[in-house]
Amino acid sequence: MNLRELKRSRTRQALVDAAYELFAAKGFEATTIAEIAARAEVGTRTFFSYFPTKEDVLFPASDARVRIALAAIAGREPGEEPASVLLRALREAGEANDDMTGPLAAMRTKLTMSVPSVRGRALQLQWEAQEEIARHLAAAYPGELDEIGAAALVGAFVGAVNGALMTLLRDPARRGDQAAVQRATDVALRPWSARP
Repeated sequence: MNLRELKRSRTRQALVDAAYELFAAKGFEATTIAEIAARAEVGTRTFFSYFPTKEDVLFPASDARVRIALAAIAGREPGEEPASVLLRALREAGEANDDMTGPLAAMRTKLTMSVPSVRGRALQLQWEAQEEIARHLAAAYPGELDEIGAAALVGAFVGAVNGALMTLLRDPARRGDQAAVQRATDVALRPWSARP
């Protein structure tokens, strides 16, 4: 990472941290973008160069997770099953950062359940990610998966991850339990893994 990229990464993280602190102290709706920018010691225009909306600051790694999944599909090993590729992508995403299990994830889950605009953004991001991953998966496995099969596989995968994470995030002692997420996805993807 060069100096410019490092600076951008630090600014982005400062915005995420500032938003987290303000949302925890004041609540999501009472916090303004100007306050987040000021807490991160940048201007409001800088905020918008990193995040298009206040809701988006709650999902800082969603694009990175999609890129990890697409890279796993593109770099699949000969004979590696589609379900195995998705499971590997999940492991790699978990190793990259704690966005799915850390304190921001717990706050994001709580706000998704209670703030309609956050719920709407979460659903939009999830649907866009599922569609893109399924499209790449179907293209990578043309003899095994059609568009419907790829969509079903990715939907089962995402549903298992979300279900496990929502359960874990309710219990602070279990938040980082990646093994539980792995077990959930193993159960959900078993029909695809057991194919002849």
